[in-house]
This record gives sequence, structure tokens and C-alpha cells, in this order.
Amino acid sequence: MTKNIAGVSLPSIDDICWEHWFNGAQRILEDPFHLPHGIFDPLPSSRRSSSQFQLSAAMSESAKFSPCAKRVCHYPVDEVPEYTMPSFILREEEPKQQKVKVRSFPYGTKLRAMEDEITRLSRSVHEQTDMLALKRMEEERTALQRHVREDTICRAPDFLVRLRSHTVWENSFVKLFCTVQGFPTPLVRWYKDDVYIDQTGVPGKYRMESYYGVHSLEINRCTTNDTAQYTAVAFNIHGEALTSAAVMVKRFRGDEEPYHSVLLPVKLPLLSPAVFTHIDIQYSEKFGVSFGTEGETMILTCRMILTPNLRRLQPEAVWYRDDIEIKKSKWALMHYGDSTAILTLPHLNKDDEGLYTLRLVTRGGVSQHSAYVFVRDADAPVAGAPGAPMDLTYYDANKDYVILTWKPPNITKESPVIGYFVDRCEAGTENWIQCNDAPVKICKYPVTGLFEGRSYIFRVRAVNKSGISKPSRVTDAVTAIDPADFARLQTIHFDESRQIVISQDDLEGEVKIPSSPTNIQAAETSRTYIVLSWDPPEPRGREPLKYYVEKTMAGSASWQRVNVEVATRSPRLAIFDLAEGKSYEFRVFAVNKFGMSQPSMATKPIVVQDLIAIPSPPGMVRCARNTKHSVIVQWVPPKNGGELIGYYIDSCLLGTNDWQPCNHKPVKYTRFVVHGLKNGHKYIFRVKAVNAVGISEVSQESEPIVVQAALTVPSSPYGITLLDCASNSMTLGWKAPRFTGGSEITGYYMDHREVTDLQWHESNIKAISGTVYKVENLNEGGFYEFKVSAVNLGGVGIPSDCSRPFRCEAWTMAEPGPTYDLTFCEVRNQSLVIQWKPPIYSGSSAVIGYLVDVCEMGSEEWRTVIEQPVTTRYLKVTKLEEGKRYIFQVQAVNAAGAGRPSEPSEPVLVQARPGTKEISSGVDADGNIFLSFECSDLTDASQFTWGKAYEEITDFSRVHIETENTTSKLIFKRPDISDLGTYSVAVSDTDGISSSFVLEKDELERLLALSHEIRHPTIPLKHELSYEVFDKGQVRFWLQAERVSPDAQCKFFVNDLELKDSQEHKIKFDKSTGIIEMVLEQFTSKSEGTYTIQIEDGKAKNQSSLVLIGDAFRVALAEAEFQRKEFLRKQGPHFADYLHWHVTDECNVELRCKVANTKKETMFAWYKDFVAIHAEEPPNVETGECKFLISEFSRKDMGEYKMTLKDDKGQDISVLEVAGKVYEEIVQEISRISGLSASELKIKCTPEGIRILSFLKYYMEDMKVFWYHKDSKIASSEKMRIGGSNEQVWMQICEPTDKDKGKYMMEIFDGKTSYKRNLDLSGEAYTEAYNEFQRLKAAAFAEKNRGKVIGGLPDVVTIMEGKTLRLTSTVFGDPVPQVTWLKNDKDLELNEHLSATLEQGKFASLTIKGVTTEDSGKYGINVRNKYGGETIDVTVSVYKHGEAIPEVKRGVVAPPSAPKPAEPPKSSKSEKRK
Repeated sequence: MTKNIAGVSLPSIDDICWEHWFNGAQRILEDPFHLPHGIFDPLPSSRRSSSQFQLSAAMSESAKFSPCAKRVCHYPVDEVPEYTMPSFILREEEPKQQKVKVRSFPYGTKLRAMEDEITRLSRSVHEQTDMLALKRMEEERTALQRHVREDTICRAPDFLVRLRSHTVWENSFVKLFCTVQGFPTPLVRWYKDDVYIDQTGVPGKYRMESYYGVHSLEINRCTTNDTAQYTAVAFNIHGEALTSAAVMVKRFRGDEEPYHSVLLPVKLPLLSPAVFTHIDIQYSEKFGVSFGTEGETMILTCRMILTPNLRRLQPEAVWYRDDIEIKKSKWALMHYGDSTAILTLPHLNKDDEGLYTLRLVTRGGVSQHSAYVFVRDADAPVAGAPGAPMDLTYYDANKDYVILTWKPPNITKESPVIGYFVDRCEAGTENWIQCNDAPVKICKYPVTGLFEGRSYIFRVRAVNKSGISKPSRVTDAVTAIDPADFARLQTIHFDESRQIVISQDDLEGEVKIPSSPTNIQAAETSRTYIVLSWDPPEPRGREPLKYYVEKTMAGSASWQRVNVEVATRSPRLAIFDLAEGKSYEFRVFAVNKFGMSQPSMATKPIVVQDLIAIPSPPGMVRCARNTKHSVIVQWVPPKNGGELIGYYIDSCLLGTNDWQPCNHKPVKYTRFVVHGLKNGHKYIFRVKAVNAVGISEVSQESEPIVVQAALTVPSSPYGITLLDCASNSMTLGWKAPRFTGGSEITGYYMDHREVTDLQWHESNIKAISGTVYKVENLNEGGFYEFKVSAVNLGGVGIPSDCSRPFRCEAWTMAEPGPTYDLTFCEVRNQSLVIQWKPPIYSGSSAVIGYLVDVCEMGSEEWRTVIEQPVTTRYLKVTKLEEGKRYIFQVQAVNAAGAGRPSEPSEPVLVQARPGTKEISSGVDADGNIFLSFECSDLTDASQFTWGKAYEEITDFSRVHIETENTTSKLIFKRPDISDLGTYSVAVSDTDGISSSFVLEKDELERLLALSHEIRHPTIPLKHELSYEVFDKGQVRFWLQAERVSPDAQCKFFVNDLELKDSQEHKIKFDKSTGIIEMVLEQFTSKSEGTYTIQIEDGKAKNQSSLVLIGDAFRVALAEAEFQRKEFLRKQGPHFADYLHWHVTDECNVELRCKVANTKKETMFAWYKDFVAIHAEEPPNVETGECKFLISEFSRKDMGEYKMTLKDDKGQDISVLEVAGKVYEEIVQEISRISGLSASELKIKCTPEGIRILSFLKYYMEDMKVFWYHKDSKIASSEKMRIGGSNEQVWMQICEPTDKDKGKYMMEIFDGKTSYKRNLDLSGEAYTEAYNEFQRLKAAAFAEKNRGKVIGGLPDVVTIMEGKTLRLTSTVFGDPVPQVTWLKNDKDLELNEHLSATLEQGKFASLTIKGVTTEDSGKYGINVRNKYGGETIDVTVSVYKHGEAIPEVKRGVVAPPSAPKPAEPPKSSKSEKRK
């Protein structure tokens, strides 16, 4: 139509738009100076935009924790911009619409109307073109945003590729894949039949991988047990999602074939052997920051999961300390096995302090873990002495010289170190020798006087005015040799197995006197010594060299030899005894056996001074939060810090001035993480610089810092909801971030824009304090989008997702608006608590209640939880199914009805967290009633929030909150009935950990009663009032309270009369022990009555009474008088222990006593029944012990025993009546010892019968010994005789028969215990015993009736020659025995000279008539019958008349005497017999 009217061909609307967009975009891209040339960059709000430089400055300033965080529109480098401007849109100011010039045509109004129509159509085309352009621009912008931000916007996990089921053969492997998206990046956990899969349970069985959202689970060596449903659960802070698949494992049974046997030849393997070039290492246990003390043992352990875990392809475990590899030694032991790396430090020293790193080296790379180890000083040998030096090392070792260096100990409370002692010890010995007489001031010392070729170890001790420290760790053994000697050796290889080693000295020819040393210089210079070094002369000759050194003051020509007595063998010499600050020159002579060289060139003047000074203190000590128990300390190096060893850092609790060392070994860096601090406490720090000269002054103290976790920006708010709307304003609400970033949310910033606008506009300049904000100056009818950012001390967080478009249109409905901020807590297996906030728009009337609807995730069916509206803004929803996810919404209700529902909540998984704990109530030691909640899953930024009726408690007039570590307490100040209700607690920055407690009336009354008992207690008493009598007859009344304060008071009453402290009754109150006592010096008959003590400690009271009246008083009075007499008795010699009896192990009875206060003159006497007796063992004067031994105790020893003591100081008597009960007790004790010693029953046969006996230590008649036969007691009789001797007890069975067979038992009873012995007299035992009895009986009968001489014959007969000798004896035998006489063991021939007779069968005689000397000899009578007999000898000695009667012994015949001349006969004499 327009073509017909205009007469020309007009372009289409599409062509116009595309040409307009293309030309504009082309101009922008080609012109770099065009204003919107950088339109593809993120477009911040106009009033908040800043340059990158300004942004960096702002971020650096945020470390100062300004109370008002500045809002910065900043996008991280790796974050996709919020949106980009399409290249074909030019955001320029629209040119003003030019008015179409109306032309006049002379030919009339028809042409004018045509021109107006063309103008109208042109305007309409422009408007439609602009509208279409805006529409397309919005669609493309939305699509572009969706494409750009699809992987970065905050949303719940979503599976793009879900798990797929598999069927596999046994012993093969299967791999499950899934792809998940979400932000923050979701974590994925794997489950088998709803049981969490733990890789550590079966190492190598499962392998889990995750690459850019693609997650996999590999199951190796499948078995039929692996047939199950496998589930992958992805979760982040916005929710979770899951996907499942089934795995079937089939077993080959012969009729089925694996797939590969069909597709491939049987002999060919399906897959080539796997070659693993990468080992995945996951740590299941790591060592953390550790603290130890010198001398202790520390073990660092790291366990890991290796995938694959192949025995021949294990990683190499290498340990490092401060990036230096640790070698195996006696100080460090390393072990690796079973996927566990262990480092053992058997004896900690401060040398061991540092950053420990475990590096696991594999073919695919290196995995490492690090943690710091702190080693504290051990207790010093002397209080106040410094800690031990550390890192003792040596260098420049030579033939008789070595230089040692070390690091000084840290000093906080101790006095400064004034020097060090260096000790040396020859390796293999324990003989330590101190090298320096005076302490060396610096941490470096040259040790001289070593013997060439010997090995030495060294140690160092620090000294201050309090004493000497423990020694440092010893060095490794160092051998005193010149390393240059090895350089002068040359090796010539003769063949493969032989070589020749020659010295360069052998090639120098005949050099006798050496040349001069060269290159003399000062290797070490200090204010106490100088170390000279030089090069040996060239050529040096074959002979060994020694050196002498001379010195002179600079400018002087007077040289003085330094080492006069002993020449040095090393080209090094430490020179002491130099004047500090003076300049010296030195020269060196070389000497061998041929002579001395010329002096070397003199050195330049060398000043005796330290080349380095003590460093100045570090500066600008700053601290930053790190974790709950650590702080980052940074500082600036000292301006004057030559050759720094490191730094020491000290910490102090603010206000205590108690400085503690943070590190015990100097650190080299200017940044250190201080561990082991108390969470929530304020600390200040200082730093000291260290070099070889000493430790600097302390730096300025840092600003105080509270030990808390480091701050981060909060996470994004979410759930933006329209709460109210007017014609030009909108009220919106949102939910607070789930993670606060470690500090409270200080406010929010909101941006808004119209749907058709690409640029965001600030809704507020000042931070919004709450989660509701009213945005004004909006266009009525427009559609707006909103986003919100949270602010804390860490800065402005990431903005929320863009809200859905809301139309700005005034609300006029009578029903209320939507509720908002739906939150969930106390999620358990079948219940949860939902909370919400009331609607901003209440409608035509006030809100009277709320309705809660629930919908199972995946369903569209909503149901109302409760039929009637609830008036509270929280509800506990029950009867939910465990493991399911639910969505909730809440509607407010007023008189007009139910209002708009809230925005649907995020899905909530109904499942209790493992280890969920609940709030508990109690009363503390001070009587305060509290509610307590413990959370073990705290993060560094977690905070406890307490509420009543699910409203946060902000009024602390009735309660206060105390939080320590993982426990928080809500303590009531003045609890009463107004405190009843529901209390809740929530822990921020966790996965919704929360709990509630309903405080009911009964529970409150119980707690109040318990609190009253604690705050107003009756003072508990350990001991009630009682009395005791002292040795002088004094009486002490006392009691003891459990615990009293220093303000406690007491009163003492006797018969209602208060007593005060005096000499007669001393009253004492020891409040530390709670003992109250009163001592009566004189306890007499007037002391009878009632004694009372009253105690008062604040409001707590108690009293205790003791009644001493009547018999109770008389007992106390008698005891007091007795003790008084005892005291007087003990002033002289007395018995400390009175006479008492004791039975020894040998069953002897001892009467014992113990005496005291005796002296040499003291007389001791023993009596029995008033008759003096003598003790075998004299009294022991030193110990006072006296003993009287009674052996073989029996009834004859009964009686009254008495011992007396007497000297000039006094006398004492002790009496013991051994009779009655005492006698019985002694017998019982003897029975006990004998019963224990009794042997087993034995059999002994006699002619009378069978005797059963037992050997024991002692037997007496009064012992209770019983015999039993077949459990029947035996009484002594003719048949059964019972008796005993000193060492045995027996029972005789006379004339035993078969009835006497059976079991016999002997019992010894000591009054308490029976000691039994048994014997089975039957069977073979009885037969053998009976046969023996018969044998002995027959032998006894034969012995009784055999022939024997029963008397009459003397042993020796002496008779004079010529006399008649008649030998007569009485014989016995049945039958009558035959008698034979013998002479000299031969039968005697009878004749007239010798005649024998036997009268009446019992009187045998031998007559010798006219005896001569030939009759002398041994005569015998042999008496014998059929049972036997015996021979009795008699010696006959004949002497002549006039001879002395010879002395003849039995059996010895006197030799015949020589014949003498006959003498006249004398009167006869009687015979002499012996």
C-alpha cells in the first residue's frame, strides 16, 4: 500500500532493522575511540563504577576492616560478566524526532491528504521498527545471559547425564558415569544400596574420579556381591539431586559364554595388560600442626588411598624439613608400608622444629602434605637458665682445627645470654672436655688443639646469670684431617684390578727447606679472635710441614711469635688474646725437619672487631586473622640486619604481660603463622631479629588482634519475593545468605532494572539493615527485576540471582500479601520446623493466622499441613517420610480469607544429620540455670544464635549467652514463670544445624529447686562433731566441713554457753581444710554436757552436736584419765608394746614386747608364775624389742608370764596370762602352721598293724586332729590307735582286715580353717601294706622267741692265775635254745679244766679250774634255737700273782706277762669286774 502511495519501493521492516543494527555495530567496532567501544565489558552501576586501580585499592584497604564496607561492583577474573551488550546495539541518546515538513501543492487537498498519510505511515513504521528491535534485543539478551551464565549462576545440582544400568561378567570391571551441574560446584557421594561407599574399606576395589562435572565410579574385579543399586548424590548449599542405576554381575556356568569368547579366539586375551602410569593418591589421615617438648618422642603419620594400589608400583615417600630432605639417622626414623608413611623423631630437639613435608613421588607426579612442628624447651637444669642452642654445625675442618656455628635460643622471661661454652668429645667415648674457659659471646667458635686423624663430636651450652642451659644436640663425628691432602693424591690405574696411588709430594723432587707460605688472610674476624688462613708453600717437599705465626702491631717492626710452644699442622690458626679495636699484621713460617722457611709476606693491617653487629629490631609488625587458633604475623626486616639467621616471634595475652615464645627456632621469612592460640582471646605480638652476634631488641608491639577465623565475603542472598506494591514503589524481601563469611551481615545493597533495560540501577546508597526494602520512584505498570548483595566486614559479596520480573501495580485486594523468608531448622528423620515472617501487606484487616502447605518433590499436589490456621510464625511439621524431599509454602489469613502464598521453598531433605545433638538443661556450680547446646561440626565462621519462640533473642536483661569452643550456653539471670516457652538455637555457616527445647513449668521448678540447693546449701560435713583424747589426757572436739569460704565463721557452745578461745579451751578454725577444733586442757567431771558447733558461711549454715552425758561421759573421762596416766608412765622406762605372743614358722612360741625410754642401767627381768626365768635372747636396746622363746610348746608352759623394767626414772610391768583363751589361740595358730606344712598321708607298717601318718612341723596333744574312714569319724581305741610325736601325727590300724579298706582322711582344724589330707587304702596299696604287716609280724615273733642271752655275763674279766673262774649267764628261747661256748671264735673243748652246764634251760655256766695265762682270751656263748640266736663275748685276762692288775678293754686280750719269781702266798682277793 505504501508503495502505491509513495510511488517508490520501500524496504521491509526486517531490512530496516538489520541495516540499522549492522551500521551502528560496525561503527562501534571500527572506532576504538568511540564512547561505547568497550560495551562488551561488564556494565556497573553508574554511581558505583570504578577503575580497576581503584578497585584494587579498595580491596587492599578492606584488610583494615573498616566498619562501613564500601560497595564495589567487582567481578572476579574467572567470573563471567553479569551480562554483555550485543554488538549491534548502540546506546546513544535518541535524536529528537524531527517534525515532518509539510509541503504545499497548488493542486489541492487530495495531495495534502496523501502526504499526511505517508507521514503517518512512516511514523508508524518507525515505531513498529523500534518495538520489534526492543523485543528482539530483550530476547537475544536473555538468551545470551542464559548461555553465558549457565555454568556459574547459583542453583541446586542437576544431573545432565544420569547413570545407566550395566550387566557385566564376574571378575571384570564396570564404570558408571554421570554429569552434574550447579553452583557452587556440587559434591558427589556414591552409595551402594543406600550404604555410603568408603574407599578405605576395600582399597583398590573402588575408584572415584571427577573431571569438570563428569563423575565416575569404577568397580574393579566385580563379584556377585557387587550386584546392587548404585546411587550418586550431588549436593551443594542450594540443595541436592540424585540418580541411580543397577549393576548386575553374572557368573559363568558353562552353558553361558563370556562375550569375548564369541568375538575373539579363546587363546587371545580380551584386553592388553593395563599399564598404569598415574597413581591417584587420596589422604585418609594427615598429620597436623604438632607440639612437642625436648626429649619427647613424636610420630608423624600419613595414611593414604592409592588407586591403583600395586605392590611393584608404590610411591616413594620422601620427608623434608624446611624444604631440606631428611636423611635416616638416630634422630629421624622413616617407614613406609601398607599405604602409610611414618616419620618417628625419637628424641626431640629444637633442631627438629620446622615445616615438615611428605612428598609422595610417583611416575605421574608428586603429591605432598605439610604441617608445622613446634618443639618447646625442656625444663632447665637451673631455674631461670636459658634454653639450649640449636643447629650446631661445623665447617673448615683441618688437621687440628674446626669452626663451629650455632643458633642462639629464644629468650622471653629469662635473663639475656652472656655467652656459650663449647664442649668436645672424642668419638666413641663419653669424656667431654670444655674447649673455652670464658664464655664466647658470639654464635661461632674455632676449636683448636685437635689430634690429627681422630674423630670428634661437639656440643654447645648457653650461659646467663642464672646458670647454664642443657647442651645442644651433638654434631656428627668430624675427623681432624686436611682435605687438601686428598687433592694431592693421584691414582694411576695399572689394570682392571690394580691401581697405584701416589702423592704429589713424591713428584716434587728433593726439596729440603720449604719455601714461604702464601696468600695469608683473615678467614674469620671478631672482637675476641682472628682466624688466619694461608696456602702451603709450593713446592712443599716430602717431609711433613708445621707452621709458626708471628704478629705485630700495625706500624711496628717488633714481631712476636703467637704459637710458641706448639706449631700448627693446619694452614689455619685461631689467634686469641688480641686487643679489641687494635690493628695487627701477621706473617707465617713453614718448618720441616730440615729447617724453617723465610717468613711470608705480612698481611695488611687487620682490625680486631666484629664485622657484623647486633641487628636492629624489625618494624611494622602486623597481624591478620587466619583460623580459630592461629594468626598470621608479618613484619618488615630490620634496617641494620647483617647476616641474619632469622627471627623469633613472641605472643602475649592482652593485659597479662606474660610473653610466650611462638617459635623456638629462628624462621627466615618475614611472615609466620602462629599456632596454638586461644580462640576469642586478644593477643599482641613482637618480633626479634637474630644473627651470629646476638638477638636484637624487641620490635614495637603489634595492634591487638582477636583470634578468630579469617573473614570472607558472605554468600549470595536468595529467595527475592515481592511483599507489597504501590503505583510507583515496590517492597521486596529476601533470605539472608547461608554463609556469613565469618562476621555478621552489616547490610545489603539492591539493584533494579526494567525488563527492557540492560543497565542495573542502584536501589539504595546506604546499606539496608534488614531483609526488606521498599524501592521507590518506579514506573507504574513496568516490569522490574532485582538482585541483592550482602555486606560484612570482608566486603560486598556476590549478588544474588536475578529475581523474576515483578509488575509495578498497586495492590488493592482484601486478602493479605505473601509471607516471606521461609527457613527450616531441626530437620529430623520424620519432622522439621518451618519459620516465616509475616506479610508486609496485611490487606483489609489484620492477619489472624497462617496456613502451611506441603508438596512432595516431583509432585504437583499440594496439601495443607493443618486445617486450622496457626497464630505463631513457626510450625513443627511431623509425619513426614524419611529420605524424601518436600517443598513448602505459607499463606497468611485475615478476615477476608487466605492471601497470596509465599514463594515455594527450596526442596528440603527430611533426614537427620549423623551425630545430631539436642539442647540440654542444667544448673552450673554457681546455681545458674542454663540451656546448653554442643556442635562438633563448627566452621571457622560459625556462630550460635539463640531464640525464644523462634525469634532471635536481642533483649539480654533476663538472659546472657556464653560460648566456649563447641558449646554455647543460654544462662537465665532471674528465672521465673515468664521464662517458660520454646527456646531454639541455630549454628550459622553449617548445614542447618539447629535444635529446640521446651521449658515447661515442671522442668523449671526442678531446676529452681536444684539452683536453690546450690546457691543456698547446707554446708556439707565430711565428719560430724566427735572427740579424741590426746596422750596427755587433753580432749579435742572437732569436725570437718566439705568446703568453706574465707569468710566462714563458727561458734562453739557447751551446755548452751558460748566458749571463746582461751588457754583452757583453745579453739581453731582452719578454713582451707574446713576443720574446726577445740582442745580442753583439763577434762574433768565438770566437763559433762552437750557440745555444739555452729558454722555460718554467707547464707549457708550448719551445726553439729555431741552429747557426753552418763555412760558416754564416763567412758570419755576414763579414757582421758588413762591417757594422762599413760603419759606419766612413759616419762620413765615403759612398754611401748605390751607382752604378746607370736608363733614362728617353726612352731616355736615367742613372747614379745617393745620397750622405750630405756638406758644402759635399765634392769630387765622375766618371770613365770613369780619365779625368775632366763631369756635366751637379750633385749635389743636400739630397737627396744624383747623376746622370750618357748620351744616345743605344751600344757606345761601354761602360766603367768611377766616382764619388768626398772631404773632410776621409774619402773613398768607387763603381764601375759598364757592360759584359757590365750592358750587356745596359740594352739590354733600352731595348728594353722602345722596344717599348712602337713605332708600327704603315707603308709608305714609295724608288727602291730598298718600305720597311716603325716609329717608336719610340730604336733601337740591339744591340737584338734581328726581321722575319718569312709567319711566316718574315728575314735581312738584298741583297734584304731591315734597318736603322734613332735613331727608327725599317725593312726595305727591294729590287726587290719578287709573291713579296714577304704579312704582315710586326716583333718587339722585351727578354729577357722580345716587342713585335710587323704589316702586311699584299698586295692594294691592295701595288699602291699597288709603283706608288709604280716612279714613284720612274723619277724617280730621270731625275734621274740629266738635264742638270746638276757643277762649275767660281764664284758671283761680279770683274774689271778690259779683261781677258778665261773662264767654264768641267763639265756632264753622258745624252744629251749642250745648253748655253745667259744674261745677266740672257736668251739671250746670241754674237759676237767673246762666244764659247762645248763640248768633249768635258762642258766648256762662255764667253769675254768685253776686258770693259767693260757686261759686268757675272748670267750663267747652262742645261744640258738630254730628261730635264731646270738653270740655274746667276754674277755678274760689272767695275770700272775704280784703283778699289777692290767687294764683290759673289751675284745682285747692282755699279753701274758713275763714270769716272775715266786712270792709267798698272800691272802685271797676278790675279783674285779668291769
